[in-house]
Amino acid sequence: MGLFDSFKKIKDGLEKTRSAVVDRIARVITGKTKIDDEVLTMVEEILLASDVGFEATEKIIQAMKNRIKLEGYDGSEKLREILKDEIFKSLVESREEKVDSVKPYIIMVVGVNGVGKTTTVGKLAHIYKSSGKKVIIAAADTFRAAANEQLSIWADRTGVEIIQQQRGSDPGAVAYDAVRAAVARQADIVLIDTAGRLHTRTNLMEELKKIRRVIQKVIEDAPHEVLLVLDAVTGQNGLVQARKFMEAVGVNGIVLTKLDGTAKGGIVIAINQELKLPVKFIGVGEGIEDLQPFDKKMFVAALFGESLER
Repeated sequence: MGLFDSFKKIKDGLEKTRSAVVDRIARVITGKTKIDDEVLTMVEEILLASDVGFEATEKIIQAMKNRIKLEGYDGSEKLREILKDEIFKSLVESREEKVDSVKPYIIMVVGVNGVGKTTTVGKLAHIYKSSGKKVIIAAADTFRAAANEQLSIWADRTGVEIIQQQRGSDPGAVAYDAVRAAVARQADIVLIDTAGRLHTRTNLMEELKKIRRVIQKVIEDAPHEVLLVLDAVTGQNGLVQARKFMEAVGVNGIVLTKLDGTAKGGIVIAINQELKLPVKFIGVGEGIEDLQPFDKKMFVAALFGESLER
């Protein structure tokens, strides 16, 4: 997929958020000869309603006040540019992990059930396979009946190998087998799908810690990356989930799914500001190529309905 095709998917996926944030703010400020506390309060309410979060919203509003005081205000386009600049500054650049520096490179994918975790594993497999990597999927969500079947379909669709066992098997054993197979077969990437809820008395976070310990018996510094999948529709509730997973398994980055299904895409900013974690990928549709690497320049341009050239 080309850069501009990728950008169009992101732009289309952010349509609801753009309408709820940028377009609403434009209506508030159009025709205003000055920006007073009343206008800024309305802007603040719009940002909060789109799940930008209290901390990030306060920073953006204060920065807008300071810049208007220093630079002056000469119309709505000025405020739009300031808002765009401040949103851009608030986003954490998603650094590219050095997947070529370690072989095999182990990625553990975590998150609660229902966020699109297994689908995300399949789409990540497609991304890495398309870039020429040899990929193995570990079906370590052995507690959910449909998980193995889903991953098998994705493995067939993307042309990658899958390591799985019967439902109810030890998840750690599946992950261990996958990592050993990757070493033996000189695979580049291992994607480990994990449970989001257990049907036993075992605590979910303890089970995830166990998977980490088990795969470290094969590769001492594995996993090299832990990606947390969050559903954008859940908004601020996703931050609560994130903190629990961060405490248990040390998350490196976020995959934000279903961004096209919500007007609250401001959650990207809240995640960056409150969790200090980069958003690595965003889901903007159901298709196999609708999981897109996060690029803050593209994100802001798409959010403001601009072209990529600007």
